[in-house]
Amino acid sequence: MAVNLDELYEQGMETYNKGDYAAAESLFHRILAINPRFADIQNKLGIIYNQTNRMELAAKAFESALETNPGYTEASLNLAITYSDLGKYDKAREVFERAARFSNAGAGEIDPFIKGKLANEHLKIGAIYTDLRLLDEAIEEYEKALRLSPNFADIITRLGIAYREKGRYDEAISQFNRAKEVNSRFIPARVHLGLTYYSRGFYGLAEEEWQEALKIDPNNAAVKTYLNFVKPQQS
Repeated sequence: MAVNLDELYEQGMETYNKGDYAAAESLFHRILAINPRFADIQNKLGIIYNQTNRMELAAKAFESALETNPGYTEASLNLAITYSDLGKYDKAREVFERAARFSNAGAGEIDPFIKGKLANEHLKIGAIYTDLRLLDEAIEEYEKALRLSPNFADIITRLGIAYREKGRYDEAISQFNRAKEVNSRFIPARVHLGLTYYSRGFYGLAEEEWQEALKIDPNNAAVKTYLNFVKPQQS
């Protein structure tokens, strides 16, 4: 009996979406035996390998997807993440930057899902630079992330922290306030704004931010501790 590729694909996708990776993997291999240049299946097979901790196989699957379709942004992002998990940071960055170039090519609008994934990868790279005390590079990555996703309070706050650690206090305060505007209940923005005020000797302003944070989360132990620190400074 002739194998129906469409039926195999439907069965494979159904098992994949149900999380039955063993069955999906078997079906995907059967599909690729018939048509090895099926980028979507190669990508999904890579995801299965990644999720089941077979990282080298995952990388090969994503590489195959990109050989088939060099402009496949999702596969590029998946490969960059897998390279990073394998400790191949230079290769991860190279693939990620290529994905970003593809996504920004032309005048068309980038899919919001891809924008979010790209922004998240810039955020991760920025965090690595921050840990290495390469703050100018970190700021550049956070700014790239915000060009893609300007209303992510977490990224805005990370940018503010990097500015503060560079001694650029006014810019830090501006970013923390911006994060509050985006999400008034985002506690880290208020916490770090308070810390910045405190470090500059504006103890009353610091207390205001921490009191507001405590209203949002009355059980926040860190904020309670900060408030205890600020009281002796005001006496």
